[in-house]
Amino acid sequence: MKTNEPVKLEEHERQRCEIWTRVMGYHRPVSAFNPGKQQDQQDRLHFRENRSE
Repeated sequence: MKTNEPVKLEEHERQRCEIWTRVMGYHRPVSAFNPGKQQDQQDRLHFRENRSE
């Protein structure tokens, strides 16, 4: 395999990635949230500040 070729995995080779977030001072997996809170998490916009020089 060449280094610049993208890695391609078969569906059976994939592993689900679990997303965690900090809520009320504790880290919790988003998968443990109720459906409404999961949607709230998906709808959030992440703030990114440009560096000033």
